[in-house]
Amino acid sequence: MLRTLMPLYDPDSGLLIVSAKGDSVVDCFEVSASEPFLSQVSHCLTDAPTRGIAMVPKLALDVMSCEVVRVLQLTDSFIVPISYHVPRKSGQEFHADLYPDTLGRTAAMEAEEWWRGGNKLVDRVSLHPDQRSKSSSQPPANQTPAKKELPSGRSKESSSSPLSTPTSSTAPSRSPSSTSGLSSGFLPSPSPSQSSKTIHSMLGPSSKFRHIQGTVMHRDTHFTNLKGLNLTTPGECDGFCVNRQRVAVPLAISGGQIAIFELAQPGKLPDTALPTIQNSVNVADFSWDPFKTHRLVVAGEDAKIRVWQVPEGGLTETLTEPECILQGHTEKIYSIKFHPLASGLLASSSYDLTVRLWDLESGDEVKRLLGHQDQIFGIAWSPDGKLLATVCKDGKVRIYDPRRSAEPIQEGPGPEGHRGARVVWVCDGTHLLVSGFDSRSERLLYLFSADALSSGAVASAPADMSPSTLIPFYDPDTSLAVLTAKGDMRVYIFEILPEAPYFLQCSSYNSPEPHKGLAFLPKTECDVREVEVARGLMLSKTTIEPVAFRVPRVRKEFFQDDVYPDTAVWWDSALTASAWLSGADGQHRSISLRPKDMTPVSAAPKEAPVRKYLPSSVYLEEKTDEQKKDELLSAMVAKLGNMDEPLPQESFQGVDDDEWDD
Repeated sequence: MLRTLMPLYDPDSGLLIVSAKGDSVVDCFEVSASEPFLSQVSHCLTDAPTRGIAMVPKLALDVMSCEVVRVLQLTDSFIVPISYHVPRKSGQEFHADLYPDTLGRTAAMEAEEWWRGGNKLVDRVSLHPDQRSKSSSQPPANQTPAKKELPSGRSKESSSSPLSTPTSSTAPSRSPSSTSGLSSGFLPSPSPSQSSKTIHSMLGPSSKFRHIQGTVMHRDTHFTNLKGLNLTTPGECDGFCVNRQRVAVPLAISGGQIAIFELAQPGKLPDTALPTIQNSVNVADFSWDPFKTHRLVVAGEDAKIRVWQVPEGGLTETLTEPECILQGHTEKIYSIKFHPLASGLLASSSYDLTVRLWDLESGDEVKRLLGHQDQIFGIAWSPDGKLLATVCKDGKVRIYDPRRSAEPIQEGPGPEGHRGARVVWVCDGTHLLVSGFDSRSERLLYLFSADALSSGAVASAPADMSPSTLIPFYDPDTSLAVLTAKGDMRVYIFEILPEAPYFLQCSSYNSPEPHKGLAFLPKTECDVREVEVARGLMLSKTTIEPVAFRVPRVRKEFFQDDVYPDTAVWWDSALTASAWLSGADGQHRSISLRPKDMTPVSAAPKEAPVRKYLPSSVYLEEKTDEQKKDELLSAMVAKLGNMDEPLPQESFQGVDDDEWDD
């Protein structure tokens, strides 16, 4: 993706700071006047994409802590200071080699004088604290905490920072006075004596999942050698679908064929043709029945829905006859969604501008919802199964109560862009999360209150520029929304809140190559011993790879009960379709994910605080030449061993002198 770089150059230190809008990287280079190339000295990875970047004036730097450059990164919700320090003895002396006289704040001439041909230069001033004038903008030293250097070269991040500690890489400098060993890091939070309200409004709250990490699992769990995948499924389709036992993948073969792979049998697929489901027409959308893992429902471009039964153990021969065919739509079908509680109840949206409900047991259409003026981009059932939400190309978001009315009970303004959109219920069914586009085709996330659609979105969060619609997955246990699109390399993760600031951005996952889809397995498939909160399958051109999303925790021997509340058993139905249509409501039972041999971390014994790092004086202590010589000699002796011990060859048996030949 092409983005314009925003360069910031500091002529005093020769450092060039580079970032781009939408990127999560801030690079620092050293510019040499004697050599025709740049030398990278720092590579900061941030958890929030950059919307803008600016350099703080030199007179505002904390020179006594060897801070040579400070930039401010503008993100969607925060202004984050990033500081660049040279590891020296800080707070004791002024390092003049790092701070040449810099440009002052007094103008050299008026504009009229410059127009007349004047060419005066701005006077330079010293950064030495003792030589600054009283009008200097340098804040008191106690207002800018010195940056703590760790042995790894990273800065110690404040716990209130919404971003993770960046990864830094350094390059050796070429001159004694250069910024050798330059390290970058986010500035610590100011002391409590400063205005806490100002700091909170700038940094805001942070998510306990902000450092979540996506990891591709071992190759033994991969499906490889996939061939002939259909990479042009409609935008309303997720691209492929999974359940706890198997995965269905569409193939680019005439007749709308679908391959079925058993998750218990990963590995390299044979080069020969595989048995498939022959749908007879191109696939528009398809989904596994959440309550019957052998039933696959496929919507075709011929306005028909076919119901297939996969044999126990997987396909051994090609299927050509569906169990039943649902007919009623008059135009191509967009998408299909199963009811979250009632077994055998399916919703479908179509080009005929209707949403229809089907009873799979009888094969009949049982409800028809009206009111859409254009293409229906997405549909979603509420968690309690009472309501159905839709997002439409006519710029509206609607909520239906299908058992009471065929017309929407609420309606409000949705995304302005017409490329596509998706909708999902969040925050225990009190809000709707919609991924779509704005009028400039930039991808945006919108949050709506389910009780006040007419008021519009209560909050929005920009993502980036891309033609593909972000597909949301929401985990009600953690309130995490995971979003990505077909053809993307990045997976966005947000914690969604029902009140301000609404969106808490967490670490993103980046795949090494563009993926074609991402689908998630039930919560029971997660490894709670590794604090795994979600496990997905990622589809690429030739592979299907499991990806584990884990939260870094220190005491992993305990069950992290703050991360794992009791989870709903959504793979078991709560009632039948006929019971729901008659007005009955149900609720999923819940189970605990805690293994019997693990103690909840909330009940774990408290540990005494342990100092993780040695005092800074250990690293800053200067050793005499005599001490260095003694350490070197001791290391050499240890390497050679004890000289008083006999050599191994001395124990060998030799020959007497008279045994030598003359």
